[in-house]
Amino acid sequence: MTATADPSKFGIERISATEAVFRALTAMIQSERYAVGDRLPAELALAREFGVSRSVVREALHACATLGLTETRTGSGTFLLAKTRSSQLVFGDFSAQDLIEARPHIEVPTAGYAAERRTSEQLANLHRILSELDDAQDLHTWVKLDGELHVAIAVASRNPVFISVVTSTRQALDIQSEFLNITQARQHASDVEHAEIVRAIESGSAQQARDAMSNHLRQVAAAVSNIDANPH
Repeated sequence: MTATADPSKFGIERISATEAVFRALTAMIQSERYAVGDRLPAELALAREFGVSRSVVREALHACATLGLTETRTGSGTFLLAKTRSSQLVFGDFSAQDLIEARPHIEVPTAGYAAERRTSEQLANLHRILSELDDAQDLHTWVKLDGELHVAIAVASRNPVFISVVTSTRQALDIQSEFLNITQARQHASDVEHAEIVRAIESGSAQQARDAMSNHLRQVAAAVSNIDANPH
């Protein structure tokens, strides 16, 4: 049986359909084809042009809107707001920088307490979510499970303040998670990092759990920084 080659070994970049459409849309926006204020083709027309589902186009347009490039108006369509991205990324009620600064002070100690205090039932729940993340076939399902995992870690810490803060920030973080998966292909790396966090919590070592969560948050911050370094 012939072994399947790993594309990364040959410099071949593997990207999702949504990321490919996002790149195509940003190229289209920056071209002379459209001017600021123009209405873009409808989602269905774009789906036909790119040969993808309408939901893939919608996800890519959400990423464009996050960058401040487009705006979708109910009943009117999607309009071009700018040729270059806004200076500051905002997810829900918080800027990306707000989230980067705050999360290590919340989720790193939360993971440490989870390692020390988690019950067998809570650990089983973390493994269940990991398995479902690995099996997730669409972006929205994955993002939902990503948030569920972080909240479950907070619940395992048995600290009501951490549980409340982690839960309340998930709306913004879900938007960030979807955006980074579309623009930076973070899903596989996040799966690996999540598994490391759960293994550390299972080990009972607070330090290992804090280190694993800290590493995950550093990688997320690096992905955001990569967007700043390579504006669309």
